[in-house]
Amino acid sequence: MAGDTVLFAVREHPGDDTVGAEQLRRIRKELEAGGFAVRWAGTGADARTVLRTEAGLAAVLVDWGLGSGGAPGGAAVLRQAGRRFQNLPVFLIAADESLEELPLWVSETVVGYVWPTEDTAAFIAGRISSAARTYREAVLPPFFKALRRFDDTHEYSWHTPAHSGGVAFLKSPVGRAFHDYFGERLFRSDLSISVEALGSLFEHTGPIGDAERNAARVFGADLTYFVLHGDSTCDRLVGHFSVTRDEIALVDRNCHKSVLHGLVVSGARPVYLIPTRNGYGLSGPLPPDEIQAGTVAARIAENPLTRGALSTEAQYAVFTNSTYDGLCYDAVQTARGLAASTPRVHFDEAWFAYARFHPLYVGRYGMSVGPDTFPGPDRPTVFATQSTHKLLAALSQSAMVHIRPTPRAPVEHERFNEAFMMHGTTSPLYPMIASLDVATAMMDGPQGHWLIDEAVAEAVRFRQSVVRIGRRIEAAGDRPAWFFGIWQPETVTDPASGERLPFDEAPAELLRTDPSCWELEPDAEWHGFPGLSRGYCMLDPLKVTVTCPGIDASGRMADWGIPARVLTSYLATRQVVVEKTDSYTTLVLFSMGITKGKWGTLLDALMDFKARYDEDAPLDRVLPELVAAYPGRYTGLTLRELCQEMHDQLREVSLVQLLDTAFQELPEPVVPPQLCYQRLIRGGTERVRLSAAAGRVAAAMVTVTPPGIPVLMPGEGIGTPDGPLLRYLTALETFDRRFPGFRSETHGVTLDPETGDYLIECLCRGEEVPRAALGDARELAVPAPAAAPTTAATAAPAERP
Repeated sequence: MAGDTVLFAVREHPGDDTVGAEQLRRIRKELEAGGFAVRWAGTGADARTVLRTEAGLAAVLVDWGLGSGGAPGGAAVLRQAGRRFQNLPVFLIAADESLEELPLWVSETVVGYVWPTEDTAAFIAGRISSAARTYREAVLPPFFKALRRFDDTHEYSWHTPAHSGGVAFLKSPVGRAFHDYFGERLFRSDLSISVEALGSLFEHTGPIGDAERNAARVFGADLTYFVLHGDSTCDRLVGHFSVTRDEIALVDRNCHKSVLHGLVVSGARPVYLIPTRNGYGLSGPLPPDEIQAGTVAARIAENPLTRGALSTEAQYAVFTNSTYDGLCYDAVQTARGLAASTPRVHFDEAWFAYARFHPLYVGRYGMSVGPDTFPGPDRPTVFATQSTHKLLAALSQSAMVHIRPTPRAPVEHERFNEAFMMHGTTSPLYPMIASLDVATAMMDGPQGHWLIDEAVAEAVRFRQSVVRIGRRIEAAGDRPAWFFGIWQPETVTDPASGERLPFDEAPAELLRTDPSCWELEPDAEWHGFPGLSRGYCMLDPLKVTVTCPGIDASGRMADWGIPARVLTSYLATRQVVVEKTDSYTTLVLFSMGITKGKWGTLLDALMDFKARYDEDAPLDRVLPELVAAYPGRYTGLTLRELCQEMHDQLREVSLVQLLDTAFQELPEPVVPPQLCYQRLIRGGTERVRLSAAAGRVAAAMVTVTPPGIPVLMPGEGIGTPDGPLLRYLTALETFDRRFPGFRSETHGVTLDPETGDYLIECLCRGEEVPRAALGDARELAVPAPAAAPTTAATAAPAERP
């Protein structure tokens, strides 16, 4: 297995004739004969490099006098081993030192001492081997350990799945190719729930139950559940459990569409809370005033859907933390604000599973809300749903639900498990469960902090490098100015001295460890969000937003600009795929898998794009596939001409400002989302063009990427032709027609292939519910029409995206 390496951090010996050197070589040979690989590092720097980069270590021997500096060389290696690994067996070679002369902390770090010449090489190697094997076994978490043991028994399979450990694939040419590509071990570990030795995902017993309980400990929860269908299923599960039909749910408008799906399943009546937005079009946090009891009560009172609800009190609140662009809340302050309005608070932390494991994020994640930080009977039950695979090391679709229940809103396991089983599967993929177990173990103890700290350090280096390039170009004065930026504070304060420092000149250690460097100060120009209080919101350094010229955080547009869609199209030609693109910003994620080479490639691509823009390169050299796909549209254009033409279009139609208005002036709620879904399934809806959509009621969600947030929810009125929603969607439709190849990804919109028109799903005229009937939506019948209505729009051969 991995973890078969022993590190010798030992001084280089000038000759081969010393007794100590000869004995160390014998120890090395004994270990190698026992199946271990040995890495030899002769300096403290080399030893620390191995500790940083080699995760497969099973034991370490450290020479206390390592390096020219004497004792400090070995001390530094010991300290790094303790920071990097949990329970890694470390032996101290102390040939010339008395134990009484060593610092007291050394005895707490090492598992034993080695005097090479006082025991036989075989005995010393045996001690090291025994400790290494014990460590290798102990490092495996509960379920993964049990799965490996079951695999090692090589039992015949008499249960599902039918490929029987992969044997079925070997009987077909294409199956053999599939088997060879993924390897036998994957198929041997793809097992049935009939294997009792591995426990049950639904009963939470055996090694699976042990793994979930271990995850609860590591992530700071009282209860943790493994979910194998992604954070989307976690959101639906928690929503379905927390709120029932005709109860009120408070929903962050900056929510994932799966949150709405949970409301459709439960039949709840949503009341939306409105987040802030800035000039770039980035969605910010819910401002503090938005979650206060008075504001929430007013929103509930003015919402037509709350008439006739089971209670005027909300039973559930859900919001996104951190946001897609990396804005994370003071979790305790947010929970206190919402606690006056609801007994259940759900932190959708799809992109934030790592927060507990680094001091930058102290108090900014859901499971930090507990009896120690929020004592008393008012504390709400807190849920945190995490897409473990997104930014921790788990297989795709692997996710977790963490819960800290309170007497105010108890979560009995048996009741929650009913909802869990409704959204789960009786045929789980065991490698996915193992990946959740392993992802948990990777974050346990000092190694979790080490992994996230390394990602934060690389993100800081990249952020500072982008700013420094601009300063270097300005100082050289031999080329046009640098035009890329990073969305981040321009200056930070050193708390020790009180000195205000330019961001790129701040010590990396300060930026890596001090949360105040990343907090959104009230009314600061760089972030552009109004209504924030000090310490309420922080920018996550791991979510890096690259800014392009053309607009600023206040929304002021310049005469020239470079839309981010052009940049990301170029980056794709360089095999650099970003996470998200808005009109003038693009988001890249710094995860545990980041390296200097990886972000260096991105930086080089940004510099190359600038060089091509400065020289006004022909577009067929910069984006050859775009020109080949649409020759009539782009042949003869240069990169600079395309950028300016697109910028002029965005400025002329005010697309960014229209999007902001569409999010701030929400559509009127008309009917509950669940009723729209019932109409959709039973043929009570039709697709209509935007030009005919005014005054209609949406039957399906419309989500535009960018920004990836719903602009229209089922059951909401689409409004007038000059209203914010239709103006925005019409401007987006016009943009897509004018710039083929740069079309927005719009969920809930069908594209007419002949005209390029947007088609959206609306309730049929005869199926619309009179507003007077909203007094009690529970009494609304859902008639089943004899046949689905046919219109010109529905007859058009169009597929959903």
